[in-house]
Amino acid sequence: MTSLQQFLGIDLPIVQAPMAGVQGSALALAVSNAGGLGSLPCAMLAPDALRKELAALRSGTDKPFNVNFFCHAQPRPDPQREAKWHAALAPYFQELGLDIAAVPRGPGRLPFSSEAADLLEEFRPPVVSFHFGLPAPELLQRVRGWGAKVIASATTLDEALWLQERGVDAVIAQGLEAGGHRGLFLTDDLATQVGTFALVRRLARTLRVPVIAAGGIADAGGVAAALALGAAGVQVGTAYLLCPECTTTALHRAALKSEAARTTVVTNVFTGRPARGIVNRVIRELGPISAAAPAFPQAAPAMGLLRAAAERRGSSDFSPLWAGQDTGGCREVPAAQLTRELAGSPA
Repeated sequence: MTSLQQFLGIDLPIVQAPMAGVQGSALALAVSNAGGLGSLPCAMLAPDALRKELAALRSGTDKPFNVNFFCHAQPRPDPQREAKWHAALAPYFQELGLDIAAVPRGPGRLPFSSEAADLLEEFRPPVVSFHFGLPAPELLQRVRGWGAKVIASATTLDEALWLQERGVDAVIAQGLEAGGHRGLFLTDDLATQVGTFALVRRLARTLRVPVIAAGGIADAGGVAAALALGAAGVQVGTAYLLCPECTTTALHRAALKSEAARTTVVTNVFTGRPARGIVNRVIRELGPISAAAPAFPQAAPAMGLLRAAAERRGSSDFSPLWAGQDTGGCREVPAAQLTRELAGSPA
């Protein structure tokens, strides 16, 4: 079995999960310079912001790093479903003194595109990862053209085989415990989703390419267990959320340190796509899974207005408090120290 260190040219079998909205290049640099693979979430970055972050990565490390993009299909406008969603949210808009007619248009999260490939080609990141499938073959070929390793998330064996058939270099086995958005792309059926260790065993026995375990792994014991089950390495996200290099909001940090963090659920009320987070008011009242929520990412603009208004009042009632099932590993320590500890190395 090829180790993640051999495969990616890193020192430790740790990939830092890309976490849009709570991190930038600072976290990725800290992890890469500590010997793991730092990751930059790019799906919500405008071109100028992406260029700035890529420049920071290139100037801040000579170690490998990963850039991550979404590959969702842009949904067609659905006025009826949008009206149903706005009706469900109308009482909250009224409560917060907001005008629901002011909800901005536009997705806010864009799939990987030729424009993104143009920009990436200037910086030639060594690893590019994808969530929700893969981009079109011609775009994937462009990424391979500068020698990048390509990795992508799978939540089922069928998805993993689909990715392998299309030539990915490694598969991230995203178990149901993982925080943030589910990477499912061949089906919307949540009944197909299984736990991390069951998925890792299944994929490691079947695939020819390395498997990276992700979901509910927050300490050295979890990392060792995943490796023992056949994973080449482990992707960790939630455990980093309290690190100083993260941009996690004060409200999100408080939730992670509270008893509320003991309960996380998969919900679609924030973006229209299933994602795991800490239960708060809007999840309790509208979800976890709401039939009214429009297709990803069209639920996000209206919820974003509610979030901003509530957070100004010190409330996380409408905030996506993304977290995996094991929040016990969240610690307020430097990301480099956490990375080494996850790998079982001296801090």
